[in-house]
Amino acid sequence: MPAKLDDIDLRILRELQADGRMTNVELASRVGISPPPCLRRVRALEEAGLIRGYHADLDERKLGYEVVCFAFVHLASQAEADLVAFQSRIRDWAPVRECWTLSGDIDFVLKCVAPDLKAFQDFVGDLTALPNVRNVRTALALDRVKDEPIVPFG
Repeated sequence: MPAKLDDIDLRILRELQADGRMTNVELASRVGISPPPCLRRVRALEEAGLIRGYHADLDERKLGYEVVCFAFVHLASQAEADLVAFQSRIRDWAPVRECWTLSGDIDFVLKCVAPDLKAFQDFVGDLTALPNVRNVRTALALDRVKDEPIVPFG
């Protein structure tokens, strides 16, 4: 963690990670400073790239995406050009919501959504047909047990 972050900066980040929609006045009250310096700090944290954006937490099922799955992808080649080509295709593929590069036997794990099982099967077929994909294992998500932001503020 960068040394230039003080306790107030960390409290601002924790509060915004929990609720990025609150007003600056509410945020300032929660972290114990007045609104003008709070806004300056938030802007500085944004400019430093520590705050990448603000997002609404949507309910995928209520929006018609009944299937959430994870796909574990093993490539035939890990040459730089092959990795770049695969990553480029994944970035442009709407059902893929997250993609992580892994160490070990699996090269990538993808978190994907689909409106139904037929769309999921079509997605898996398209994924396995990509050049350089050696094999794909999938797992359907049954229930979300925990879904926390990635930074574990205490």
